[in-house]
Amino acid sequence: QVQLVESGGGLVQAGGSLRLSCTTSGRIFTINRIGWYRQAPAKQREFVAQITDGGSTNYADSVKGRFTISKDSAENTVYLQMNSLKPEDTAVYYCNAEGIKISSTTYLFDRWGQGTQVTVSS
Repeated sequence: QVQLVESGGGLVQAGGSLRLSCTTSGRIFTINRIGWYRQAPAKQREFVAQITDGGSTNYADSVKGRFTISKDSAENTVYLQMNSLKPEDTAVYYCNAEGIKISSTTYLFDRWGQGTQVTVSS
């Protein structure tokens, strides 16, 4: 049983901040990469940020300088700190884990959380 659960979404005013959390559970040895994606109504899901097992990070151009991804391995949690929020950041935000090692020889391809809504008002 491998599960990802997002939390921390809500309604904020433009210029405000939110911190999203993605907590993993189940029998997991390691995860190669965890990423944040978002999907606005009538639009495709798009990449936002990612962090690897080794701690390397990458961001979409639209959020560079405003969003920060980090992790707490002891708590099995990845965070997305979102500052200087804009109305165009409004979307459902999803957590994705890739390359999930659940034994010495077994890997899962990926898993998605159920999403958390972020709404930014002007």
